[in-house]
Amino acid sequence: MIRSRRRLSGRLLARASAVVLLSAAAGCATTDATVTVAVPTPSQGETALCRALHQELPETIGDLGRNDPQPRSDLTAGWGDAAIVLRCGVPRPEGMSDPQADAVEADGVNWMLEERDSGPRFTTTYRETYVEVTLDSRFTHDSTPLARLAAPVVKTIPSVL
Repeated sequence: MIRSRRRLSGRLLARASAVVLLSAAAGCATTDATVTVAVPTPSQGETALCRALHQELPETIGDLGRNDPQPRSDLTAGWGDAAIVLRCGVPRPEGMSDPQADAVEADGVNWMLEERDSGPRFTTTYRETYVEVTLDSRFTHDSTPLARLAAPVVKTIPSVL
């Protein structure tokens, strides 16, 4: 279940869906079976939290199996052919300083939404380390990825509220 921490209107949720839809129109989905992502370089304490998260991540999200990107790391995970990519311990996004930043809540986890040409990026807020999730067009109207990742985040990445 996704809801806003700022009481997002239906219009804003529709906007978030439109962002994903526009990303699909731009052809951002990849079919490359070997995906490479930058591995974050968090502090030692954040790395420990990310390793704990890595152990709790689901083997599947929807009908997509786990397919971690290269280079293999406890700080990254993936499902499908990069349909869903997670990076843990990323730097604080600049957009978090913007009081007008778009945000949603999925099963107790707040996520800031960044609109990008290559597809939407969600980053946790109010957690001891930042977890970033990028989605492709398969999830235009599907909150399954954020909902499936919420429980592991809640279990392993403490809230700072």
